[in-house]
Amino acid sequence: MSSGTEMNAESSKWLDAHYDPVANLYTFSSCIDLADLNGDGENRLVIGDLGTGSSNMKLKVYRGTALMNESTLLDLPTGLVSFLMDLHEPRIPAIAVASGPFIYVYKNLRPYFKFTLPSLEINALEQDVWQQAREGQIDPLALKEMLEGIRDTADVPLSVRSLRYLGLETQDMEEFVSLHKQQPIRRQTVITCIGTLKKSSADEDGVSCLVIGTESNDVYILDPEAFTILSKLSLPSAPTMMDVTGQFDVEFRITVACRNGNIYILRRESSKPKYCIELSSHPVGLVRVGKNVVVGCAEERLYGFTQKGKKLWTAQLPAPITTMATMDLPTRGFQAVLVGLANCEVHLYRDKNLVSTIKSPDVVTGLRFGRYGREDGALVMTTKGGGLAVKILKRTAAFDERDAAPGPPPAQSVRLNVPKKTKLYVDQTLREREHATAMHRAFQMDLSRVRLAAAQAYVRALEASLTPMSANPAAPLKLNAVVQGLGPAFKLTLNVQNAAASRPILNLTVSFLYDGGLYSMRTPYFRIPLLVPGLVYPFETLVECTSDKGISDVIKVFVLHDGKSAPLLTAHINMPVSEGLALE
Repeated sequence: MSSGTEMNAESSKWLDAHYDPVANLYTFSSCIDLADLNGDGENRLVIGDLGTGSSNMKLKVYRGTALMNESTLLDLPTGLVSFLMDLHEPRIPAIAVASGPFIYVYKNLRPYFKFTLPSLEINALEQDVWQQAREGQIDPLALKEMLEGIRDTADVPLSVRSLRYLGLETQDMEEFVSLHKQQPIRRQTVITCIGTLKKSSADEDGVSCLVIGTESNDVYILDPEAFTILSKLSLPSAPTMMDVTGQFDVEFRITVACRNGNIYILRRESSKPKYCIELSSHPVGLVRVGKNVVVGCAEERLYGFTQKGKKLWTAQLPAPITTMATMDLPTRGFQAVLVGLANCEVHLYRDKNLVSTIKSPDVVTGLRFGRYGREDGALVMTTKGGGLAVKILKRTAAFDERDAAPGPPPAQSVRLNVPKKTKLYVDQTLREREHATAMHRAFQMDLSRVRLAAAQAYVRALEASLTPMSANPAAPLKLNAVVQGLGPAFKLTLNVQNAAASRPILNLTVSFLYDGGLYSMRTPYFRIPLLVPGLVYPFETLVECTSDKGISDVIKVFVLHDGKSAPLLTAHINMPVSEGLALE
């Protein structure tokens, strides 16, 4: 019951204006646009139809539900945009269709201009090899071997002619060489994506430049009247999608999704990317909403980023993304993202919140929201089976701002009410600015006193020989002494430890230095066996007080290597006062 109620609520926001399941339209969002082609205030639907992929490619124009015009395209369209190229009246936009290395510009639905991308640098070795083949100095098999060697080692890629030649069978090589050897070699790139950039005015009817991304990792900005290259920007990888904002003469940002799985942001002042967004999977959709960039990834997730690449939010999707588009309603101040999914649904997201779901009879492959005819809120959808659907947003439709997807409560994203700066804080800041030098000197004085106190404590510890440790890195030793007894006889225990990581210590001796008038020792000198790293070895000896004056002294301990006079370790043992006399 609840599911049916939700479906009715979603369908009540949209009117089904048109649906033709056999429209024979095979296209993507990048080849769909809405434009006022006649200057009468009524927008037409312009679609670059891919046809079968090898034939029947056409530029189609719809008025309402009827096909108004169609023109044959020579190659597959990779993108389509409408733009104003001059200030002449009436203000009728032109249509630019990117196809292969060319841009076909249509004005008044008639061919107006064809722009060709500049040729790329040709490999000198490849040109020399084809020259030898033209003069008959090498046969087709030798030509193939030499081209393969150039392909594997050269920095400049081979031309299309050479790549096609390397893919031929042996019996077809001679015919190919004789057919093409007299023609000059050209290396031509192709267009992968296209967009528009306002030239000097941000107005809706301002003149726009064309922005094109190419397979050679370059982005070109073209003059709208002369179709010359105004600027050339470089990328680390071939661009696949782009979003453009700003004005060419003032400031602009070009957000580009590349084939290496990263997103780069280009700006006016640099020909190289300013920021880079690294994604966990390849991007399949890229749109701009306000000042933020929304990216759809192949891992069925939607990400929101700032203009500088900082991630704002993540939304999990129920199915893979097929296409994305922006939904902008300036009259209501509403901006959102339309996401077509492989489960025959179109989700509407505002930030990470799912605010609406549209059911479709087929998988949606193309989306465009805008003014169609005289309706401002029209949604055009093309489907995988070649269908065309048009929906109109009701004027009474209201989108719930709450998140319809499961997740944390909305209260979690509410900002904390951080108090403003108090007068005490401001006064303290001013005091620090005014007395910065005196405060720094006081800090340095206190720091020096702390260092002096630490050094004095360290010296006292050395003089008292508290838990002494050898400073020799070849034989790091630790020594701890324990005195037991009330007197006149004492038991002295030395705990010796090898502090090395993995090296044993050999040939050590222990010697005691004491006042013979006060003490006598049973073993004043003994040898230490092999010390295994990490283990504590106790060594015991008896000390007897021979004085009846009730005084004590210090016994010094020396740990030495056999045959050497310099001690490895020295310790002082403070003996207690004896409470009795030695018995004869």
